[in-house]
Amino acid sequence: VPVPARAVRALWTRGPGAPGGGGGGGGGGGGRPPPPRAPPRGAGGGGGGGAPGRGGGPPGARGPPRAGRGGGPRAPFPPGALLAGTVDVVHGTNFALPPAVRAGGVVTVHDLAFLDEPAEAEPGFADLVRSSVRRAAVVCTPSAAVADSVAERFGLPRQDVVVTPLGVDPEWFDAVPPGAELHRLGMPDEYFAFVGAEGPRKGVEVLLRAHDRRLPPLVLAGPGEARQTGKVLRTGYLPEPELRSVVAGARALVLPSRDEGFGLPALEALACGVPVICSDLPVLREVTGGLAEFVPHGDAAALRAALQRAAAAAPDPAAVAARRAHAARFTWRGCAAATLHAYARAAS
Repeated sequence: VPVPARAVRALWTRGPGAPGGGGGGGGGGGGRPPPPRAPPRGAGGGGGGGAPGRGGGPPGARGPPRAGRGGGPRAPFPPGALLAGTVDVVHGTNFALPPAVRAGGVVTVHDLAFLDEPAEAEPGFADLVRSSVRRAAVVCTPSAAVADSVAERFGLPRQDVVVTPLGVDPEWFDAVPPGAELHRLGMPDEYFAFVGAEGPRKGVEVLLRAHDRRLPPLVLAGPGEARQTGKVLRTGYLPEPELRSVVAGARALVLPSRDEGFGLPALEALACGVPVICSDLPVLREVTGGLAEFVPHGDAAALRAALQRAAAAAPDPAAVAARRAHAARFTWRGCAAATLHAYARAAS
């Protein structure tokens, strides 16, 4: 990762909405916590998601105790310097930026669901984010689509918003379909897969309406109780290797979301060479590079037709290669480099 001319001492903090704090419902599921996002109404406090994308902080940064732990979105943050000594940059990785004495501020805004559906967010959360954005020298987002929306809706110069795209773990490119052990647990030979929490923004209800008995079964991999109802199998928690196998063996990964900040499950499916069917959202067109079948959000009939086409499609080696090549462009090293660029700007 390229580094600035001088070292940047960065303090990153986890914001108020912990993935395990009562819901969330980001893009993750299966074997991992969802990406950080606004805490749902009634979720309480928590440590928030890690820096960029998956748990943990930006490479090379040092993290204090979780400043927002247990305090809810309106809990006061102490100045970062009191927690970790003198720093050049304070990075609020989950919507909320703690106060800093002299350090430059960076805040990550993962999506704008809290503005689009305020009833689903904790009361006062939007004001907290507005305050954080106003005080930050640089705002980070996981996608250009979210960056454009943040600049427009918060009245920021677009150049003050830095895109830090998430990465794909290398193991996804080597994932293989489920073996005998998963089949013994009830995994069908042919199926469509959904990965994530079944929150209102993920569109699972539309997917269930779109599915019919003539289609391959649905496998929903995400938090919750493992159970099977008709042709719908909910796996519950899956360790990461098993989650990768479930995605790798699917006829298609289906992501019928109302909104996304990035849509990491779609990119991971592409890394497996698996087709993606998803809502026609600017962010998903960006992240998939157009290598998906897009349907209008909420249109069960259009989604059913897309599922039927995927079920009947013949293997296409050229399409598989294109999906893998596109996904290979997204690396955590690239995410770290973009984050470091934001730090250098905030520290200057």
